[in-house]
Amino acid sequence: MSKKIELFFISSEVSPFSKTGGLADVSYALPKELQKQGINVSIFTPKYAVIDDNKYNLQDVPNSEFQIQIGEKLLEGKLKSLQIEENLKVYFVVNDHYYGRSGLYVDPVSNSDYSDNMERFIFFSRGILEAAKKINLKPHIIHCNDWQTGLIPVYLKTLYSEDPFYNKTKSIYTIHNLAYQGIFDKGEYYKIGLSWEFFSIDGFEFYDRINFMKAGIIFADKITTVSEKYAEEICSSVDYGYGLEGVLKNRKSDLYGILNGVDYTNWSPSRDKYIPKKYNSRDLTKKILNKKELLKRFNLPFDENIPTIGIISRLADQKGFDLIEAAADELMQMPLQLVVLGVGEQKFQNFLERLEAQYPEKVGIYIGFSEELAHLIEAGSDMFLMPSRYEPCGLNQLYSLKYGTVPIVRATGGLDDSIVQFNRDEQSGTGFKFYEYNRDALLNAVKLALEIFKDKTLWKKLMINGMKQDFSWRNSAKKYVKLYKNLIK
Repeated sequence: MSKKIELFFISSEVSPFSKTGGLADVSYALPKELQKQGINVSIFTPKYAVIDDNKYNLQDVPNSEFQIQIGEKLLEGKLKSLQIEENLKVYFVVNDHYYGRSGLYVDPVSNSDYSDNMERFIFFSRGILEAAKKINLKPHIIHCNDWQTGLIPVYLKTLYSEDPFYNKTKSIYTIHNLAYQGIFDKGEYYKIGLSWEFFSIDGFEFYDRINFMKAGIIFADKITTVSEKYAEEICSSVDYGYGLEGVLKNRKSDLYGILNGVDYTNWSPSRDKYIPKKYNSRDLTKKILNKKELLKRFNLPFDENIPTIGIISRLADQKGFDLIEAAADELMQMPLQLVVLGVGEQKFQNFLERLEAQYPEKVGIYIGFSEELAHLIEAGSDMFLMPSRYEPCGLNQLYSLKYGTVPIVRATGGLDDSIVQFNRDEQSGTGFKFYEYNRDALLNAVKLALEIFKDKTLWKKLMINGMKQDFSWRNSAKKYVKLYKNLIK
């Protein structure tokens, strides 16, 4: 195709404007790389209260006003925009009633989901399709992400199927985490604006409730997820598919796993603005100075012969903290130190605080999040532990490779795709993997890592193997571009 592909990239959060997790980072870094590879990209995201118009110098988009009927309500919206690069623009969907709140999805006061989340993302999905027509911005492809955008592929095949503006538009739907599906009460179905024929096993119906993600999977032209292994896993069993494994299996020929990338302008020890001493694979001597600073920050004693294991994570069952708790007593008898940065379930927070109190010379805990500390843990640790129950992609293992911080991971999803088991004889591989989800498998992987760590020559080889890997967005974006081109041929 000689004409440039016009792509809408739809996401409920986009860094640096709004963020609760990795989706926000992907939704900025991937479009930026796609634009470099010749795609015209328009990002669409809600204009939340946290997004300061003046700070970002957002502009009103002329003639973008639209109205959406949701049940009995007629609601108005419009677009604001920000030009980031020549062929990359962010459009913000404005409606203060739905988005002028302090949280993105969750009320910070009650710590529960907003009761009208369904309406908020009906408005978002319909609003994009209406506003784009108003400003005559016509997409070849709409790339949707997670449950909040699941309605768009449905609307393209139903309400807008006869509309000449959209009748050639294709949709791609990316699953970032299947555990969050956008499930709502059947009594609210009328708000979607579709006839009841679509509330069926081949549409929205999921155990007599509405499921946005299910509908997105069924109606999208192509589906992607964020690693090849995770694409297999989610079709294989309820443990990974969360009730949608059958739906995904039916669409397996249209399902692609494309590993997320890393923005090395932010995550590279040779240019990291947060770490005390920069270093690279040709000169690793300064890494130890970052380790000294890290241990000082956590009030732990420094010994270059005792490895420091870092963890940066949500404190949740998904992330394997039940395994760490089960293995804790034996881990504490080993020659290692543990530093943890994270926030999440109270039971795991309590466990970590008890562990730190019991082993103040071995364990350092920071409950909360700190961007600076996250970078220091990556630069200052010798190893990085990710024993996840499931992991669609994972990013910290990719950061760790670049920082010469050797990953110890459970072989699931993106962790399995991105880490190669170290082979002592061939001196090949980039980390340590275990397969069974149990404490013994975790302990054995840590023991092997500690054993290799004693051999400084071997360990240096392992570090450099990891630092040479290239998980930049360039490679992932190429795969998306190929998918887009095939889709609109």
